[in-house]
Amino acid sequence: MKNVLKLFSLLVIVSFITSCRSSRDSNKSSLTGWSFNDPSYGGYIKGKHKEGNKVPGGMVHIEGGTFTMGMVQDDVMFDWNTTPRQMHVRSFYLDETEVTNAEYGLFVQYIKDIYPPEEDNFKHIYNSVLPDTLVWRQGLGNTELLSESYFRHPAYSDYPVVGISWTQANQYCKWRTNAVNLKVLMDKGVMKNIFREDPDSIKFKGKNSFDTDAYLADPYALFDGDTAKVYDRGLPVARRRGEARPSRDKFSGRQVSSSDGILAQKFRLPTEAEWEFAAKATFENREYNNVRGRKKYAWDGKYTRDKSRRYRGDQLANFKQGQGNYSGIAGWSSDGSDIPIKVKSYPPNAFGLYDMSGNVAEWVADVYRPIVDSEANDFNYFRGNIFTKKMIDEDGKVVIVGDGEVEYDTLANGRIVPKNLPGSVKFIPVTKDQTFMRRNYKNADNVSLRDGDKGSSKFYEQDEDQVSGNSRMYNSPVRPQAERDSLGNVTEGDLYKYDSKRRTTLISDKSRVFKGGSWADREYWLDPAQRRYYPEYMATNYIGFRCATDKVGPMTFKKRKKRTPQY
Repeated sequence: MKNVLKLFSLLVIVSFITSCRSSRDSNKSSLTGWSFNDPSYGGYIKGKHKEGNKVPGGMVHIEGGTFTMGMVQDDVMFDWNTTPRQMHVRSFYLDETEVTNAEYGLFVQYIKDIYPPEEDNFKHIYNSVLPDTLVWRQGLGNTELLSESYFRHPAYSDYPVVGISWTQANQYCKWRTNAVNLKVLMDKGVMKNIFREDPDSIKFKGKNSFDTDAYLADPYALFDGDTAKVYDRGLPVARRRGEARPSRDKFSGRQVSSSDGILAQKFRLPTEAEWEFAAKATFENREYNNVRGRKKYAWDGKYTRDKSRRYRGDQLANFKQGQGNYSGIAGWSSDGSDIPIKVKSYPPNAFGLYDMSGNVAEWVADVYRPIVDSEANDFNYFRGNIFTKKMIDEDGKVVIVGDGEVEYDTLANGRIVPKNLPGSVKFIPVTKDQTFMRRNYKNADNVSLRDGDKGSSKFYEQDEDQVSGNSRMYNSPVRPQAERDSLGNVTEGDLYKYDSKRRTTLISDKSRVFKGGSWADREYWLDPAQRRYYPEYMATNYIGFRCATDKVGPMTFKKRKKRTPQY
């Protein structure tokens, strides 16, 4: 027995020494012999990426792969915009539920606190993020209660937020990125908890708010350079032999960089391909490397009612049953709600995502076009790219928007929105010299690439000045031309004048795709392949959203499973 214990102890010691040696080796360049994160070799950074890193809060890991994007049932609308195409989607993370009133309300409260609407520099920012609660009003309906209470009353806290435009959904995603990374820096001891600091020491307001891009560009440009009141100890730095231990009450470490792998990736709206891939979750129908059958809904099967013995007959989603039938007969409700219902009220799909069919439809990132051009790209397809770069001033520094430098844009419906928030980095489209001799892209704006631009029309051989006089491929309504001041307010012209010309379509570069059925839709729209569009600056009472973020590293956390599931 003693010999066994000695042998076991020896194995433990050997494995410990081996692990320590491999850890040291991982911090050394195998090509130069230099040590990473070592002040004796310049302190050059090599971050650590742990296999199986944590899934972001409230999200689900979606393992990517190939799938058939497009319709699986009859095209009763005859619009031919859901033709099946095989696509590949990379692994990513997606919110398990739609963003709720409570979560969006946190964003609204933060914006009001950091950019007080009573100050002239910020007076349009708070209003730009408020949901349009009047989407609930009906000319011949008693719905005023929902207009007054749906967003703010605690009874609806866990209901999906609606009345949000595509533009506002993107504003939330940007704020969430900054909010998550701010907490990461505070938890790591890089930044002090600025919410607990003496309010007289630092004003966490306006340009002194936190922005991830601004921090990564120049952490010492934040807070007017008065960073001693903001930064804590910083990331620990290895000391040279004999060097004195630094004081704990001063910034003695270093700032976080992208190379550390600590900061969260940017949150965004999912692309149409990502959303549909996640909603269908076809992997549950996998047999070897094929998919058995085609899925009509987010769940497996061709019916909307539960087949299990315990819940037999219960609806699997919240949708409109028929004319005047939103929830069924009193006493035994068919789907549980006549308006959007609390998230997680229905079973999730195979990925663990809730309400991918029903409850509310959801914004996705794509600009709408009647076709999905798989010949252009079948890898992580997305239409809507506008490539940008950080704006650099004459001194070679990144331009950060000041309190009195906010530029506004007046949308077609008269709503004023900021182009950049104070404290954020100013981005501009890439220029021609940066696309010179590139093979992968040639222009900054790729919204109309291969569809709707000159090259896809019968005028492709004409010069630009000849084409300008011809009708556009998508003859959608145009915004009235009006002169605007520096804040984006209309100074001349009639902004609220309707377009009097005859138009042939509502499709434009401002039309965005939304997916999934809602509480106000019939069963046909529950199919994840169905696609509709709406202007990006408008909102309804049946469209919400959820966020996505990219996964770095390998596609999956786990080892490969068996080639075929066991039945």
